[in-house]
Amino acid sequence: MKQVYTFGNYLKDKFGCKVYKVGINISGFTCPNIDGTVAKGGCTFCENDSFSASTGQTQELKGFYLNLSSKTNPNLDKQLAQLEIQFNAISKRQRQEYGAKKFLVYFQSFTNTYAPFETLKALYDKALSFDNVIGLSIGTRSDSITDETLDYLAEINLKKEIWIEFGIQSVYDETLQKINRGHDSANVKEWILKAKNKGLHVCGHLIFGLPDETKEMMLQTAKEAYAWGIDSVKYHPLYVVKKTALANDYIKGKFKPIGENEYLDVLTEAIKMKPKHVSVQRVTAGIDNDSLLSPEWCRDKNTQIKKINAALKPLGLKY
Repeated sequence: MKQVYTFGNYLKDKFGCKVYKVGINISGFTCPNIDGTVAKGGCTFCENDSFSASTGQTQELKGFYLNLSSKTNPNLDKQLAQLEIQFNAISKRQRQEYGAKKFLVYFQSFTNTYAPFETLKALYDKALSFDNVIGLSIGTRSDSITDETLDYLAEINLKKEIWIEFGIQSVYDETLQKINRGHDSANVKEWILKAKNKGLHVCGHLIFGLPDETKEMMLQTAKEAYAWGIDSVKYHPLYVVKKTALANDYIKGKFKPIGENEYLDVLTEAIKMKPKHVSVQRVTAGIDNDSLLSPEWCRDKNTQIKKINAALKPLGLKY
């Protein structure tokens, strides 16, 4: 059995040791799709707390939100302190439990380029100053990053490992409208190509099971994302959590989540057509608490991984 080329493999090959991502959640970051700049209410599936990294050790800054046109940031020192507290706690655990030697600071929750440049620079520089940090991974949206930020990241990338994670989700504009995404597919393509042209590493997030999409559409999204030159990929099934617009559609019978067998089928096809150099960071997603409405199979990640490996076996692959 040949192992699917994972992001862990990539990092170990490049740095010669175990490198772990440290997921960080900084207060004050939001999203143009939540604050009303491009849309209201966020993507239909998003209840961002359920996707957040948190240690429970940092105090949230209630009612404080930044955007690209914010002129001042009175809470920058508090944000820098949050970053340090979270990094220290999580990296310590990763060293003790998994033998991690080096770290990639992952700005994970919300849109992590959606703030004034001075704030971003201060946070990125601070993260890179921590012991044994080899670089950054920055989760964002293609409509929330400026050329100034991209140029700065390209400059840092000459000495450190810099990744940008873009939510692609689907290449179909009708799907992006249905999920209230707030931008079109051309915008994602434009900024992925810009990032690649500046020498940055790009990870693309793909969601299988979006409303009314067929297997062919899901695979077309994967095919185009690969063609845009992404270096790494995260595959997610769409699951329904409480307190979302998608939950309302599900309860009314207007949305039916992707079945487990259908997801396995699409996933194995997407992995099969993936270029060899593109690493895989995630093959599934889910949440095991009472916020999950459906599908039930997204509850237990270990069972999912076993079934994914069973589906990959005929291809001579394992994850």
